[in-house]
Amino acid sequence: MASSPLPGPNDILLASPSSAFQPDTLSQPRPGHANLKPNQVGQVILYGIPIVSLVIDGQERLCLAQISNTLLKNFSYNEIHNRRVALGITCVQCTPVQLEILRRAGAMPISSRRCGMITKREAERLCKSFLGENRPPKLPDNFAFDVSHECAWGCRGSFIPARYNSSRAKCIKCSYCNMYFSPNKFIFHSHRTPDAKYTQPDAANFNSWRRHLKLTDKSPQDELVFAWEDVKAMFNGGSRKRALIRTRSIAFSSQTLMLLEEIFGEKDQEDCMRINEDNIWL
Repeated sequence: MASSPLPGPNDILLASPSSAFQPDTLSQPRPGHANLKPNQVGQVILYGIPIVSLVIDGQERLCLAQISNTLLKNFSYNEIHNRRVALGITCVQCTPVQLEILRRAGAMPISSRRCGMITKREAERLCKSFLGENRPPKLPDNFAFDVSHECAWGCRGSFIPARYNSSRAKCIKCSYCNMYFSPNKFIFHSHRTPDAKYTQPDAANFNSWRRHLKLTDKSPQDELVFAWEDVKAMFNGGSRKRALIRTRSIAFSSQTLMLLEEIFGEKDQEDCMRINEDNIWL
């Protein structure tokens, strides 16, 4: 990542990542990581809950379905799926042999047909976006990520975390025209340079900036990647409280819920409330 001053009244500088902040303790390699064997079964504690792990392609991965059914059981499938996609977390589908191992380990039911696996770091990010407070990482005030995207003709800029105080904050300064953009607008901003190659953008979803906007450095240090991931997790709809949603649903349609209770009973009434919450808020 380059270190060069940005022109402007505040003279924002691109700081060196190695001296800017210390690596997250969660990102430190686990003991014996180099001795992991293929399909080795283990256990990881997330928010006090034991989750089965399995070594796939030299990486310890966790069962997303088990995480969804335990830690994230109060959230719908659509919420978990949309959040995972927004955070850029990709599931690796296990083989039939690996699926049988997970069944015997108690992570998956016997009737399961498939299972997506994510890394421990990705599981921590996903759970934190729902269960934790998405506080910005501790970075110097003058720190900026050197970022770029390849939508249309592509563009490069400086993502300034100190300016990222809302989802629409103009926190990215274009390296070519020096104009500021919000992240969801920056991916639609491009400059045709001599070596640029046009790529058809998927302009339907403004929130896709988390997938398209990447660090310019192709081999960044781990602590820089983790800080970038934490920044992208901010303002991503992860702070909703289910209790608040339920309270508002009851107040919003109390007569309807009373009718549902008479017709379907208490259990089905709760299911209808959950469906009502998802339809209103998603």
